[in-house]
Amino acid sequence: MRAVASTVALALLVLGATAAVTAGRQSAATATRKVSLRTTGAGWPACDPGVTQRSGYLDINAAEDKHYFYWMFEAKTNPSTAPVILWMTGGPGCSSSLAILAENGPCHINEETGDLYSNPYSWNNVANVIYIDQPAGVGFSYANYPNGYDHNETMVSEDMYAFFQAFYTTYPQYKSNPLFIYGESYGGHYAPATAHRVWRGNKENEGIHIPLAGLSVGNGMTDPMIQFNWYSKLAYQWCNMVKGAPCISESTYEQMRSNLALCNDLTAACNSKDDVDCSFAFETCTGSQLGPFEQTGLNVYDVRIPCKVPGLCYDFSKATAFLNRQDVQTSLGVASQGITWQSCNMQVNQMFGNDWMRDFNQTIPDLLASGIRVMIYSGDVDFICNWLGNKAWTLALDWNNKAGFNAQQDYPWWIAEKPAGRVRTVSGSQNTNLFTFLQIHEAGHMVPMNQPQAALAMVEKFVFDEAFFKFDG
Repeated sequence: MRAVASTVALALLVLGATAAVTAGRQSAATATRKVSLRTTGAGWPACDPGVTQRSGYLDINAAEDKHYFYWMFEAKTNPSTAPVILWMTGGPGCSSSLAILAENGPCHINEETGDLYSNPYSWNNVANVIYIDQPAGVGFSYANYPNGYDHNETMVSEDMYAFFQAFYTTYPQYKSNPLFIYGESYGGHYAPATAHRVWRGNKENEGIHIPLAGLSVGNGMTDPMIQFNWYSKLAYQWCNMVKGAPCISESTYEQMRSNLALCNDLTAACNSKDDVDCSFAFETCTGSQLGPFEQTGLNVYDVRIPCKVPGLCYDFSKATAFLNRQDVQTSLGVASQGITWQSCNMQVNQMFGNDWMRDFNQTIPDLLASGIRVMIYSGDVDFICNWLGNKAWTLALDWNNKAGFNAQQDYPWWIAEKPAGRVRTVSGSQNTNLFTFLQIHEAGHMVPMNQPQAALAMVEKFVFDEAFFKFDG
């Protein structure tokens, strides 16, 4: 989710011992860090009474003194062998805890009454799922010093690598379970960077070997250079197809197209060097390509409906109230921190202004070359990180089987004898689905919220490497 919510108060202090992760050779970035995992709570048992839950903090106690909140739900069946999923909500600056209550967790909250109810399409039907509030300052996560706040993907990926090292040190029983890193929205930056950091750590025999098996991004912002070129077409041409009328006027469409040249030039300059200031590219491109749609009053996350609440467009007030209840925070093991949970932290969001326009698809070819599966999925009524732009960058990606992937067709994807989307996939030497793009019909930015059955079916196909379609005969 793209964060446009009000500022979150930064958290205060924490007490706790730390232990160094020392297995294997460590990088210069992690060698001086002491990291540990504290299990401070048992989640909220009523959310999924039949499974083991764990909640607590990753502590990174160096100059940064930062602490990442996690909440884990074991799989409903065979948790000892089930895959492990790490879920990273985007923003930047939005909490993964919200995904539990509104997207793919085992319990959801009724935004009318505030009551919890069971989600039959929870992703822990098929996997052990870890939700992490990151970077520091998001949700229940915090840092005690200014230099503990991340502002780019190098910092994010190092912190997430530290999380995995601490997690597998504390819970070695999961070392043989395949790991899948999932990101949503700005997670299209976070997740590829994190997966590549894990890949590099494994390749260089650094620390504990992490059983990375796959990367998946849903409605992500991964390659702005390509994706920003598709906003005008989504708002004019695709809206006309799915709604019967464009979302913007023809003159607005032409103006957006004419402003692309400057946007593309600035984005190219942003990606030319690591130390280039990208904030001007961000301001120019978002102003010319996102601004006109936002002015229509439509929901940037679902073009079919109006934006009902300024900022995030959806009313998550009952989720906010639930996560700020004293009994809930006590059970989660976060009450002593004195944190007021909010869905998104705009201070963190603003720290990534120089990171937004950077391309992170360049991390993916190494993963594919190593047989690590990659799935990009996209609800097709989202505007903000739309399916047209996401499909375009997957087709443009330079990797060792680009020709094979691009030669594939887009096949109908069916669930319960109903069309659920269209899929393009190419196999690898050891897997059925090495690289996959999946368009999901009638889903917005948050696919598990709009199409929960399709989302769970998609996850099951991906983590167990099952065919998305079958040929007759």
